[in-house]
Amino acid sequence: SDHMENIYGYLMKYTNLVTGWQYRFFVLNNDAGLLEYFVNEQSRHLKPRGTLQLAGAVISPSDEDSHTFTVNAASGEQYKLRATDAKERQHWVSRLQICTQHHTEAIGKNNPPLKSRSFSLASQGSANSPGVQRRPSQNAISFFNVGHHRLSTGKRVPILQPDHLVDVREMMSQAEGQQRDLIRSIECLPVSGHLTSLDQDLLMLKATSMATMNCLNDCFHILQLQHASQQKGSLSAGTTISWLEPKISLSNHFKNGAAQNFSAEINKPASVREEQSISEPGQLTREPEEINPDEELEDICDDKEDDLGAVEEQRSVILHLLSQLKLGMDLTRVVLPTFILEKRSLLEMYADFMSHPDLFIAITNGTTPEDRMIRFVEYYLTSFHEGRKGAIAKKPYNPIIGETFHCSWRMLKSEVATEAGSNLLAHSPSEQVTLSKDLEGQTELDYYTVKFVAEQVSHHPPVSGFYAECVERKMCVNAHVWTKSKFLGMSIGVTMVGEGLLSLLEHGEEYTFSLPCAYARSILTVPWVELGGKVNINCAKTGYSASINFHTKPFYGGKLHRVTGEVKQNATNTVVCRVQGEWNSVLEFTYNNGETKYVDLTKLSVTRKRVRPLEKQGPFESRRLWQHVTESLRDGDIDKATEHKRALEERQRNEERLRAETETPWCTKYFLKEGDGWVYHKPLWKTVSAVQTQQMDNN
Repeated sequence: SDHMENIYGYLMKYTNLVTGWQYRFFVLNNDAGLLEYFVNEQSRHLKPRGTLQLAGAVISPSDEDSHTFTVNAASGEQYKLRATDAKERQHWVSRLQICTQHHTEAIGKNNPPLKSRSFSLASQGSANSPGVQRRPSQNAISFFNVGHHRLSTGKRVPILQPDHLVDVREMMSQAEGQQRDLIRSIECLPVSGHLTSLDQDLLMLKATSMATMNCLNDCFHILQLQHASQQKGSLSAGTTISWLEPKISLSNHFKNGAAQNFSAEINKPASVREEQSISEPGQLTREPEEINPDEELEDICDDKEDDLGAVEEQRSVILHLLSQLKLGMDLTRVVLPTFILEKRSLLEMYADFMSHPDLFIAITNGTTPEDRMIRFVEYYLTSFHEGRKGAIAKKPYNPIIGETFHCSWRMLKSEVATEAGSNLLAHSPSEQVTLSKDLEGQTELDYYTVKFVAEQVSHHPPVSGFYAECVERKMCVNAHVWTKSKFLGMSIGVTMVGEGLLSLLEHGEEYTFSLPCAYARSILTVPWVELGGKVNINCAKTGYSASINFHTKPFYGGKLHRVTGEVKQNATNTVVCRVQGEWNSVLEFTYNNGETKYVDLTKLSVTRKRVRPLEKQGPFESRRLWQHVTESLRDGDIDKATEHKRALEERQRNEERLRAETETPWCTKYFLKEGDGWVYHKPLWKTVSAVQTQQMDNN
């Protein structure tokens, strides 16, 4: 209550794409539970330009920067605001949150239930909806009465048993389902007439029910923490507790290598329960694991995303989702419907960009700096086509923090080009199968191996790190990518913030590069992918650079997927190569000697990656982690896939909350933070340098 003072001051408010940000004078009225704003301070005595009810609102600091935050009212209205600095933002956010909590709790105390309205809502709901059926046994007391712990004066409270937590969790899930049905019933009402979806009492009911469920979730979380603290000193190492969510031991994952004498094993709902838990000692360690390429087998998975039926059938779901989004809204925290997901993680998608390892290895075979830069551009432009699984725009799984993906490629040395351009010969699918079989009888000396590892190093913001190397050719690539998604009306834009570094150690050259933006277009009909933006490739040592433009289609006319670029020598500003065409079809390379070369990406050979079988993968490797979601999507069971996906996401939120409350920092497994980027813990340039130093010492 000491902090419940009225505050006021200038903030920047985002209006729309045309007007942008504008300074407005804001007043927090704690007594009324209102956030009001005026054009300026002098107009405070006039009617506010806008007012938000804070009861049931959600106040969220933004990940975009340290100044921005949003106020999301229970009515659906949103203010996107920006303070002058991080300190001022924290001041506003904390005061708004205190005011919001106070008035949300007051609603539950001061507003009696809408008895007459409850029958009206029930009569309009679905007969199959548990949220609108009136069951005498499901009153507030009987529904939430666990019945296992009767407290008596003077008696010691017994330790809460794991199965009781499971019971509570199940009751909570039922309550959440009923609350969603209630919201759905209100939103399905007409916008005009005797009882409308905009009725003030019903809007208050929505806010109250939402606040109630939030409070119950907070209480349940406290029970979890108490249970963990009680068990911490009494359980021996290796003891597992059947507790919440998927049945995977997570304490080492959460604690990130910190000393622990207990492990929390999480219990899946009945419909998604695994046959046995994963409890091998060593699987959950946060120490880097050396993957033996000989354990990896050629990937036989071929999940082409060609099924448009689900998108058409779920159009109403998309419309409902779009109705809640606003232009420019950050989609990082928005949960998207499961049916639009690809059957792979984003980390695996990054690996699929390496599906032409022969072109990658051939870069270092260039005889001149100019040749090597051109080869890198050729490889770069041919990598995006295979990264997509079909024409339809679907979204890969959002990796959870700590998730990893490992794979490798083997390439016959005779298939890697030495002469410029010869590595772009196309193979038919049957020829490619022959090439794969040819590797079976080869020794390690006959082929090159490219190893790949990716890790989700951050959750908010979502940042992935990936690294690939070919030890035989002394070359490696390291990159980190922050994916920022925004709603653009009838499309979704994804900005790939980050940088990559290719190192050719034989030549002492480093090439920095960026990535284009991606867009999912026509999301209400048949969504498709488009790339856009300008990317740059630079080599400081040689003075060569490349500028590549991915052109988005104009509103009228123009071609799809068009790309243009040029390679130049910076010192003389001489263009040595030009490229044009489509990044998913045919590319035309024109060199300064007058020669022209065409590359048909649809006929370019693809080398299948090699992946360890699921039974040999760790519990947080992508395919094993998402296996139940993937299997359900393959079976066309969207509801089951959604259930598995929700379990993983809720587990991640619980872990994140526990780390925050115990002030336990997250430690990555394979990548280290260096400046603004992330670098593989044992990059080839460090290994080669150490070997060379040791050889010099021996000599």
